[in-house]
Amino acid sequence: MRIVLNLLGLFFVALGVIGAFLPVMPTTIFLIIAAIIFAKSNPAWEARIMAHPQFGPPVRAFREKGVIGPRAKMFAVGGMTVSSVISYFLIDGYWAFAPAIACGLCAIYVLSRPSR
Repeated sequence: MRIVLNLLGLFFVALGVIGAFLPVMPTTIFLIIAAIIFAKSNPAWEARIMAHPQFGPPVRAFREKGVIGPRAKMFAVGGMTVSSVISYFLIDGYWAFAPAIACGLCAIYVLSRPSR
């Protein structure tokens, strides 16, 4: 099981690395998920994520206190809004509302988290 969790954690780290270079994909959320997985399978890798100079502080803040910074909230909700609008115009019929509803629920969660 540890091997499976390590592979899953590495998968989320890879998504986070991709997200660091693609503006349409988040980075921190994937690293948070990877850190949670590594906490169960490989504490040394979790420590490396938490100690990263750029991504470590937001991951630690979320893991320890559930905090999402104001700038991150702005970008997250803005990205979800843009995604909802684009999907509305690209998807026909009632299915166009599914991404908007999903993004709306995620936005509510993001906005409900403390900022500091």
